Amino acid sequence: MGVGIILDMESPMGKAIHSCITMAISDFYALRHSYKTRIVIHTRDSEGDPDKALSSAYNLLKKAKVQAIIGPETHLPSKLLSLAADKAAVPIFSFASPSSREHPFLFQIKQDEYSMAKSIAALVKSYNWMDVIFIHEDTDDGMEILRYLAESFQDKNIRISYRCAISASATHDEITQELRKIMTFHATVIILHVSPSLASSLILNAKRFGMVSEGYAWILTEKTVDLLRSTNFTVVESSQGALGFRSYVPPSDRLHDFFHRKNSTSVTKEVPVPALWAYDIIWALAESVEKVGVPHNGSMLLHEVLKIRFKGVSGDFQLSKGKVMSNGYEIMNAVDNGERRVGYWTLSEGIRRAHPHINIDRLYPSLGSEAVVWPGGSTTAPKGWVLRATSSKRLKIGVLKIKNFKYFMDVDHDVENNVTTATGFSIDVFNTCIRALPYQVPYTFVVFENASYDNLVQKVYNEEIDAVVGDSTILANRSVYVDFTATYTDLGVGTLARIKKNDKWFFLQPMELRLWITTISSLFYTVFVVWAVERMNPNSDQKIGTVFWTILLTIFFAQREKFSRSRSKFVMFVWLLVVLVMFTSYTATLTSLLTVEQFESASKGGIVGFHGGSFMRGVTVSNLHFEDNYRRAYYSYEDYAHALSKDGEADAIVDEIPYIKMFLSKYPGDYALVSSQPITSGFAFVSKTPLPLHHLH
Repeated sequence: MGVGIILDMESPMGKAIHSCITMAISDFYALRHSYKTRIVIHTRDSEGDPDKALSSAYNLLKKAKVQAIIGPETHLPSKLLSLAADKAAVPIFSFASPSSREHPFLFQIKQDEYSMAKSIAALVKSYNWMDVIFIHEDTDDGMEILRYLAESFQDKNIRISYRCAISASATHDEITQELRKIMTFHATVIILHVSPSLASSLILNAKRFGMVSEGYAWILTEKTVDLLRSTNFTVVESSQGALGFRSYVPPSDRLHDFFHRKNSTSVTKEVPVPALWAYDIIWALAESVEKVGVPHNGSMLLHEVLKIRFKGVSGDFQLSKGKVMSNGYEIMNAVDNGERRVGYWTLSEGIRRAHPHINIDRLYPSLGSEAVVWPGGSTTAPKGWVLRATSSKRLKIGVLKIKNFKYFMDVDHDVENNVTTATGFSIDVFNTCIRALPYQVPYTFVVFENASYDNLVQKVYNEEIDAVVGDSTILANRSVYVDFTATYTDLGVGTLARIKKNDKWFFLQPMELRLWITTISSLFYTVFVVWAVERMNPNSDQKIGTVFWTILLTIFFAQREKFSRSRSKFVMFVWLLVVLVMFTSYTATLTSLLTVEQFESASKGGIVGFHGGSFMRGVTVSNLHFEDNYRRAYYSYEDYAHALSKDGEADAIVDEIPYIKMFLSKYPGDYALVSSQPITSGFAFVSKTPLPLHHLH
């Protein structure tokens, strides 16, 4: 059976794959010399040209009439290759083009992009890096892994700050222009997914710009990691400190025997993993051809290849969903002008420091039993962010000096020493966020007196200050001019009212006095009528006291006495109906009074207070349609408490939820939040642009 081979015979990868293919044919038939079928290879040199590789594929299918193709290792237009495979019904085992369920004859002989993206996301998350820069080749392969990276990063709350697509034929000027652009970003974690030749140019120029130095982290995908084996010493030296992912091949006796016969003891330095996969593919094809025989149709061979399961030199070999089974990745660290394994990644167990089959703790937050060496020779993991020279100025943070409501913001300015001290809940939140940032943010507080937050927002817009910290509310009209961080308080506006205290006669409140008098009168009248009717019976011994007690007990549905006269029973029936209605109404009203707090709230004729000096007068209180003489401004929590007291003038106070909660923490027993509406968005910090405060979002 003819098998086509399309490789770049001048590249180290192409030479290694071709060597393993010829070795596989020799090894297979040496062990199975009785087999009647034989594989004959037809080799075509693509010279690294995708167009020539595609032309070679058509030539092998039409003229050489091969029954399977292995290669190429360079990226081709995947649509054209898959269509050729389907039309000829010939399995093509490509080391570059992605597989698809729509094209069953095209197999992807490499780690899939999904696993690659998952492993990169796990590594980035293990160091708590939140922002990365992704550089990829401008190909279908680059766009495919970008899609998987975006999904994996989203799951772990990681952001791609900048994505750079570079052509494989990019000039020196184009590469340096992109690197200069990358240098303007704060993120220093760079993921590289390009060919080793393009990666060499990128790394050399990045080294020249100081981007392969302390504070940076370079992560190389499997496509790029062979850069670490470059024969160019300058390239290898410039790559020191980078981390790379390489397909993992589990150790086995068969693998050891394979390398023993190759006169080598090193897997990673002598034979690339795709070459081992090519070796196993030849074994799978040879076994399948023997079973289906020659001649055969492509569908029969495809069906047989998909059933093949065996332990090959690359591990457990199986073609599933158009791909080879993944064994995970080993994580390499470029150090000492070579590379060192510092960890492993598998889809089931994540990052580990030891072989996946060894029971050992997962690897967080650093890799390997030995410390990872980062660019610049540091063993301390980069923070992933730096402040650029363009952003290194000391930020001017505006704070408002207020006389009251100091829980959120209290500012003290020492004029003599020119020292500003700011305290309060808002300042605590701000300082906590600043300390959590992966880089330093120098800042100074600028105090403003006799001003409002609208004034400070205007100053941010005019670039007189860089940001505002305090109890500033997110409002639509402010958002037109400035950027807000995420809110750090509850949302909305609420109504504050005094709790009405219950007196000892609380149980009488469900019914008015007139109803109580009517009920009691009805009781005595019913007693008299029943007693009078029962006396007409000469055998009756009912006394008025007994009748009274009997009728009284009907209120509690505990009546035991029987009456002899029909008219007495009718009167009792009417009385029982009255008792039932009264009892139901009473219990419902009493339950409502006991379970729902009684508040003294404002009506249209009551006084409504609001937070003086805030936007509440013009926005919220006006929407309640109270006349001006029924509105009062209050300027402290003490004013609130006095206004809502029994001797105060306000029936209710309308304010933002955070202020009300602070008031209730100070006065917990006498007041309550009776209603709320989410018509405001809470407190947040203000800046003209998201950076460098964007991590507070």
